[in-house]
Amino acid sequence: MASGKTVCVTGASGFIASWVVKLLLERGYIVRGTVRNPEKSKHLLELPGAGERLKLVEADLLKPGAFDSAVQGCDGVFHTASPFFHKNVTDPDAQLIDPAVKGTLNVLESCAKAKPRRIVLTSSVAAVSYTPKKEGASVVDESFFSDPDLCRKEQRWYVLSKTLAELAAWDYVKEHNLDMVTINPTMVIGPVLQSAMNTSTETVLEYLNGTTKTFANFCLGWVGVKDVAMAHILAYEKPEAEGRYICNERILHNGDVVALMKNLFPQYPIVAKDADDSPRVTPYNLSSEKVKKLGLNFQPLDDVLRETVVTLKDLKHLE
Repeated sequence: MASGKTVCVTGASGFIASWVVKLLLERGYIVRGTVRNPEKSKHLLELPGAGERLKLVEADLLKPGAFDSAVQGCDGVFHTASPFFHKNVTDPDAQLIDPAVKGTLNVLESCAKAKPRRIVLTSSVAAVSYTPKKEGASVVDESFFSDPDLCRKEQRWYVLSKTLAELAAWDYVKEHNLDMVTINPTMVIGPVLQSAMNTSTETVLEYLNGTTKTFANFCLGWVGVKDVAMAHILAYEKPEAEGRYICNERILHNGDVVALMKNLFPQYPIVAKDADDSPRVTPYNLSSEKVKKLGLNFQPLDDVLRETVVTLKDLKHLE
């Protein structure tokens, strides 16, 4: 606990960031949240402690110097702002890569002037595990980086955006002697604080309501949003935190995710089946041991899924 210290959260109205703001306010911090659209950020002003200790600042990720005033005088900066979607990508550079890379460098340039004690960057396991080196490895840990050439070849634009943004960030902080830690979560689900649907929660919804008819022969990690937010806080507060931190509760084949949902929620029309009859790939071993050493205990995925369904009902997306 470090009551009274001022910190900045970029992209504060996002799914993970909203929880970071909530936990920071609960711990007594003074929070500056940068938002692109104040209208979509009203839920933050209703959080306990927001009236006294939260200030929202409008800032454009792609505008140089836009974050100078927001980070000035801050002990810590949490950079979470980055677009996350897979559908309707018509211009990868404009939609995903530029906002991720240039946006991150913009925030870091402001940090180079303000010199906060520590920066916590929201990266992704997308920047870790999309590499041929994963095949045959007994465990995938924080030493792995996704392969940009493979991402381009297979048109994995979101994965490429997160990989390039994190690589650019490490280059920048080393050059400017800044203290940065990254959080690399898998698929993040759980209770939603904001009113708008986010991509990962929508993925769960589309399984539950029967919109998703088939799933790819693919394994994916899953983790709860509250744990990811807490990982950000621990990475900022713990002096010994350094480098990258994978956050993952469990890796499952898409088919096993569907089976789990059917078991937990038999009342919903879950119909998704294998897209083809090829043998299912085996889940790889993704290590979250490093973040556990910071004191993070993961909420079981079953409970996270239950909380996700409660939030989807509250938002009137499910009966």
